Amino acid sequence: MLEGAGFCQIASATDSRVALEILAQNPPDLLLLDLMMPHPNGFALMQELRKIWGDDARVPILVLTADASRETCHRALSCGANDFLNKPIDRTELLLRVQNLLENRLLFKELRESNRTLEERVQTRTRDLEIAQIEALEKLAQAAEFRDDDTGQHTKRVGELAAQIASRLGLENARVELILRAAPLHDIGKIAIPDAVLLKPGKLSPEEFALMKTHAQIGAQLLSHSNSPLMRCAEIIAHSHHERFDGTGYPGALSGKNIPLEGRIVAIADVFDALTNERPYKKAWPLPKAVEEIQRSAGTHFDPKVVSAFVSIVG
Repeated sequence: MLEGAGFCQIASATDSRVALEILAQNPPDLLLLDLMMPHPNGFALMQELRKIWGDDARVPILVLTADASRETCHRALSCGANDFLNKPIDRTELLLRVQNLLENRLLFKELRESNRTLEERVQTRTRDLEIAQIEALEKLAQAAEFRDDDTGQHTKRVGELAAQIASRLGLENARVELILRAAPLHDIGKIAIPDAVLLKPGKLSPEEFALMKTHAQIGAQLLSHSNSPLMRCAEIIAHSHHERFDGTGYPGALSGKNIPLEGRIVAIADVFDALTNERPYKKAWPLPKAVEEIQRSAGTHFDPKVVSAFVSIVG
């Protein structure tokens, strides 16, 4: 009947076990299913297909049955049937029901594709907004950095070294990428520190140092309240990269593994880059001396495990 009406993509089986194999591999646009079959019967077959296909397939099922009892109809509906056709089968009724179910199937597929397209557009738009936000913050961080680094490359170098340390520690690639992109924002809070304090050539007074320390909290506040994993990582780094392994750092006096790993990593990358590059208030240290200083501070300022990873890269 279906072939005579012009349907050409038809697969059939007289054994429900064979049908299950066919249907599991390739969900059709419409399933015509008898109920009274051995191993398994139609009810069991529908339940099994529901497990295999899940809710996403939404394949309509037209049940063919000689049993028009209410109990059979209710049971079939509970198993996933969409419509019924009583035997003996009337050709006109068959074609009308098939056509209606296929039209519904087509509408479902079009709606699903439309939703997928909309989701992709939303994701693209969200990524674009996130990139724009990060770029703006990176420019802001660079603006702060230019005040005490003529090249403005400190933030980039810290990000690259932090990512190398993270990779050497065995972190997964996605987390390493987050650290690479988030670490350059570690000192964004410096934008709020006056030049008289930030660029002071001599030792800071207790009041000035207290003001300088606020840049960690300010940076974290600038980066807070975001759903972006990247922004959350940057917030963690900005807030924790001045904590010390022995608990004498700031702003939270955290110690050991209570300091987020991202903060422990960036702490080393930040100090090492600051030591090995010239600033208005200091000369650059030779590389061996800077590495020695990092090693000497293992267990006090820095996490010894992270220090070992750092030394294996630069030492």
